[in-house]
Amino acid sequence: MSFSSFSLGSDLPAWKKLQAIYDASGKDLSVKDLFASDPARFSKFSHTFTNYDGSKILFDFSKNIVDDEVFSSLVDLAKQAEIEKLRDALFAGEKVNTTEDRAVYHVALRNQSNKVMKVDNVDVTPEVNRVLAHMKEFSEQVRSGSWTGYTGKAIKSIVNIGIGGSDLGPVMVTEALKAYAKRDLSAYFVSNIDGTHIAEVLRVVDPETTLFLVASKTFTTAETCTNANTAKKWFLEAAKDPAHIAKHFVALSTNATEVAKFGIDTKNMFEFENWVGGRYSVWSAIGLSVILYIGYDNFEQFLKGAEAMDKHFADTALEQNIPAIGGLLSVWYNNFFGAQTHLVAPFDQYMHRFPAYLQQLSMESNGKSITRANEKVTYSTGAILFGEPATNSQHSFFQLVHQGTKLIPADFILAAQSHNPIEGNLHQRMLASNFFAQAEALMVGKTPEQVVAEGNPPKLVPHKVFSGNRPTTNILCQKITPATLGALIVYYEHLTFTEGAVWNINSYDQFGVELGKVLAKSIGAELNDKAEVSTHDASTNGLINQFKAWAE
Repeated sequence: MSFSSFSLGSDLPAWKKLQAIYDASGKDLSVKDLFASDPARFSKFSHTFTNYDGSKILFDFSKNIVDDEVFSSLVDLAKQAEIEKLRDALFAGEKVNTTEDRAVYHVALRNQSNKVMKVDNVDVTPEVNRVLAHMKEFSEQVRSGSWTGYTGKAIKSIVNIGIGGSDLGPVMVTEALKAYAKRDLSAYFVSNIDGTHIAEVLRVVDPETTLFLVASKTFTTAETCTNANTAKKWFLEAAKDPAHIAKHFVALSTNATEVAKFGIDTKNMFEFENWVGGRYSVWSAIGLSVILYIGYDNFEQFLKGAEAMDKHFADTALEQNIPAIGGLLSVWYNNFFGAQTHLVAPFDQYMHRFPAYLQQLSMESNGKSITRANEKVTYSTGAILFGEPATNSQHSFFQLVHQGTKLIPADFILAAQSHNPIEGNLHQRMLASNFFAQAEALMVGKTPEQVVAEGNPPKLVPHKVFSGNRPTTNILCQKITPATLGALIVYYEHLTFTEGAVWNINSYDQFGVELGKVLAKSIGAELNDKAEVSTHDASTNGLINQFKAWAE
């Protein structure tokens, strides 16, 4: 399909209608009043997703600042932006990554139904299944103890060395699904080029029982290769013989030549295709650390939960399409209310890395200012996504969310069932009470009259007023299982897709990460001697020269 004919989002009639609604009355909509006037509001604006295994996730959008007219106009905006057409192109393996002329086909990685899914007229399903079978076989050898290190001992530690999508996805999923882990197997993740990251991991692992996963598609990523070579040097100080590398290092890569040069047996190379973007790669060979940690059967459930949300997004009308609704609400706040941020607060300690994962998914995807038709956008794109697990975050930045001058749309995520129902489930009930109370407080606020009625002195009244009408989307799961987590991730994937489609930007390249890397490479050469530099701006010259002086 051609993307050059797609309009600027703000040129669409529905966008202009939404602007008129906002200017006339939308900015003054009161969610509390909307609930009072419509007893059916909760059922109208909430949707229950049923996963492949029958488990459910409730997505409650009713506390958002929308009425029937706004919602209908948002759906019209999606239709005019041809979201359905673009969605169908993505699922058909067309090259929706227009700037790099690539398909974006992570949906094929979770094709547990074994449908024919083609890129360039070639069915990719057999190759996806071949890699999964290889991962299953290898993981079962490691987990059973039949794969041993160079001294015959079973593997006890997994160290994933990667960066970006080769790190954020695996570390998030292994943390979120720790309840399913093989507890006598430890998982570590090294991404930062700061030597502290690799040094601290190497301090606690044993070369005889450690398996390193080097995750780099090209096997040339500077940070990953530097950390991998440091790990290899550390390993050989103990193992001595380079032949032992083959028992302790595997590659998640497509570059067999470089993998072999490193010393890794190419039979222990797990491949993925160029239509797998880094931030969508946890479903691919990059997920090997996840499989090793939680087992292949649980990873398969993770894929099936993801596929179930894919099917919902692909087959459901926009009016009931859960990820599409989430994305349209984001556009409503970003482009009409001027909200620049999006808070995601999981009420689940296992999901403490979920917001960091979503940061890459959202901001690397939609941090763009040029449309697919090569025009400069004239509106805001790409919300600043942030978050931390509650209840900790309630004691840090929730003050700003409740009483600050900024509108901060928020997503709250909770599981009804805890993996650790201790103290008669007291902890989970306390956690849930905060989940419900925070969303309610943000919506209803507190009036000056209520503050006075509480007996507060007049000088404190304005300080204790809460304006309310602060929107939340509340996501209530039965339990955070592998299938549930898979579905939640895909919800945000397709929410991000919806945003990008309305904004008419390519959500699938990431040229913005390249300039700094190029400059770092040239500056790195300048740091290899003591000579002063003068080839940059005055600030950069001064900083480099001071660094050199202090680093001696």
